[in-house]
Amino acid sequence: MTGFLGEYEVSVDAKGRFLLPAGFKKQLEGGEMRFVVNRGFEKCLTLYPIKSWEPVFEKISQLNQFDPKVREFRRKFLGGATEIEADSAGRLLLPPSLRAYAGLTKNVVLASDVNKIEIWDADTYNKMFDDFSSEDFSALANDVMNEKGGEL
Repeated sequence: MTGFLGEYEVSVDAKGRFLLPAGFKKQLEGGEMRFVVNRGFEKCLTLYPIKSWEPVFEKISQLNQFDPKVREFRRKFLGGATEIEADSAGRLLLPPSLRAYAGLTKNVVLASDVNKIEIWDADTYNKMFDDFSSEDFSALANDVMNEKGGEL
């Protein structure tokens, strides 16, 4: 897998389950339907395919446990991390505490983020783009891409 592409709006049922869109399923390496879901850095969730999660976890496990900042980061980052797997109907279950953290309601947006998928409340996600002008987007792209010397 080279990464995810796409953005999909899906519904979450009363139990917190949703179907991963076919567009994302096709992009999964070997059709693997095991993931780790975690708090995102913004008010969203991050869904890591298990193969994308493993190097993240490995790197975190090698951090200096005697550093108070490392302990705080690990506590906050790993505390909510939950392994999930699709049920027989192909649904993924989001834990209630993580749904509450991200303010997820019935309608959510699944948005690609290179090797992972962000899960946003649909209204929050759409507002983020409504409040973001094309000029802001251009300036952000210029700032970020110039640091790496790349072009789009």
